[in-house]
Amino acid sequence: MAQPAGEVGSTRLHRTLTFRDLVVYGLLFIAPMAPVGIFGTLDAKSHGAVALVYVVATVAMAFTAFSYAQMVRVAPQAGSVYTYARVGLGEGPGFIAGWMAMLDYLLIPAVAYLFSGIAMNALVPEVSRWVWTAIAVVVTTGLNLWGVRAAALVGFLVLALEIVVLLVFLASAVFALAEKGTRRGWLSPLTGEGGLTTGAVFTAVSVAVLSYLGFDAIAAFAEESAGGSARVARAVLTCLAVAGVLFVAQTYLAALLAPMSPAELAADPAGQGSAFYDTVDAATGAWLHDLVAASKAIGAAFAALAGQAAAGWLLFAMARDRRLPGLLAKVDRGSGVPRPALLGAAAVTLVAAVWAARRDDGLDRLVSVVDVGALIAFALLHLSVIGWFAVRRRGGPTRPVRHVVVPLLGLAVVIAVVVRAATTAQVVGGVWLVVGLGVLIAQRVRGRPVGAG
Repeated sequence: MAQPAGEVGSTRLHRTLTFRDLVVYGLLFIAPMAPVGIFGTLDAKSHGAVALVYVVATVAMAFTAFSYAQMVRVAPQAGSVYTYARVGLGEGPGFIAGWMAMLDYLLIPAVAYLFSGIAMNALVPEVSRWVWTAIAVVVTTGLNLWGVRAAALVGFLVLALEIVVLLVFLASAVFALAEKGTRRGWLSPLTGEGGLTTGAVFTAVSVAVLSYLGFDAIAAFAEESAGGSARVARAVLTCLAVAGVLFVAQTYLAALLAPMSPAELAADPAGQGSAFYDTVDAATGAWLHDLVAASKAIGAAFAALAGQAAAGWLLFAMARDRRLPGLLAKVDRGSGVPRPALLGAAAVTLVAAVWAARRDDGLDRLVSVVDVGALIAFALLHLSVIGWFAVRRRGGPTRPVRHVVVPLLGLAVVIAVVVRAATTAQVVGGVWLVVGLGVLIAQRVRGRPVGAG
């Protein structure tokens, strides 16, 4: 019996997203001005070579983007790295990849919502930041439930606003340089000051690559791309390239105008978080400071919108394969949205974000644990490329550079970043991994996946 429109019951998604929509989702999740919050830290760690750090980080993450582009053609389905590891390495590694990605897909939006709440509280201090945080969750969840096309359209408008603000900063910085000159040498953002070392650059790169987490969310919408897997692959690579150019441009100009030297920032850790805003104040005045802050408040909320959607689609894909409860695999026929999965992801994100917003140390606690899950999932992605093309040889002739060398380089980058991650993140990631292995073992002992009917 056919189900009426709007009933939650289908497990098929609607192919409605264009190439522009996919790139918008990726850039929203990354955020065009992502370096703002960590500019001072990177400037100090790299001895002033902050633009070089983003050049190297873009190249490093390109290995991961390239592996995504390979695997999305093999398995153009929702679920992203969960699906790719499942077809490239097997059901067990696929579940673990999805399980680890789930940790970040649920918590990264919580961090973004918290950033939005903090920024809005600074602009309107009469309203508590946890209230602003909750409002951001509710509004963006409503947009996601409305449908991916509607969310993509609103997201495009927000992204356009962010890029306009970024362009205003870039133009203001160029004007300030022409009027006042530089505070550092013209090449210093690429060469550093006072004893640049390879170790210093790569230490900073291990932090900078975290700015790019989220471009992979594009792959989660493979079943909703109107142009098939080739368009998704192109969108992943395009998103990373655009983000890299924007990151290098803004950090290069900010470094030339920074009122504090890298050595002074290194000696003043408390001042690193506001270093970008201090640079804006010194170069252009408070008006741009407030504009950047407002843009970050809105942009962070919509970065969380893209992240929340990716989390919902991941839960949907795992549930459809009966790796999670079957309820999460239902799709609303009217909107084409996996409503139960999206609401489940929103609930977890809301609890985590509001909990952190109500604590003085909430941001530090949340930020310290959000990265390792995605990085481990990236490692399994690279191994999936090797497994599918070089070991199983199911993707046609093996091309050593594309199917072995590039994934191995990407794997090396991921391992280096995990090794340099905060101890808290390593511990939480390790515990989450152990729990996932326990769930996998339990499924196999029972002889059927979770949610199997």
